[in-house]
Amino acid sequence: MRTEREISQEELADRAELHRTNISKIERGLHAVSVDNLHWIATALGVEAADLLKR
Repeated sequence: MRTEREISQEELADRAELHRTNISKIERGLHAVSVDNLHWIATALGVEAADLLKR
């Protein structure tokens, strides 16, 4: 979803107030995402958290 919207990891991290390496690890499946971080990432993308879980 991030790449479809042409948002860099850095920009998403800034919007979600997370570190870019956390975004990278989450996307690569190396780091489990907390419910709180899922919420912030979804908000940064302008979607509901449930939309991220559907993919």
